[in-house]
Amino acid sequence: MSIYVGNLSYDVTDSDLTTTFAEYGTVKRVQLPTDRETGRMRGFGFVEMGSDEEEEAAIQALDGAEWMGRDLKVNKAKPRENRGGGGSFR
Repeated sequence: MSIYVGNLSYDVTDSDLTTTFAEYGTVKRVQLPTDRETGRMRGFGFVEMGSDEEEEAAIQALDGAEWMGRDLKVNKAKPRENRGGGGSFR
């Protein structure tokens, strides 16, 4: 499972998130989606931690915390919905 991190500054980097979340355990992966057209960060990301306990500790500590001038939204990521895409309509 991974953690959703919302309301991020558009200036945040993978390294920034890794450093912050590493205080709560092992960071396995950080993903910062970018807009396809502009290439700009979309204001949210995902962090995968080493264990469920580490994820829970990070969520408890960082949800609602001010970071880089923004109040973070941190919670368990929901599974990605299949948006279809490109198929025919029936």
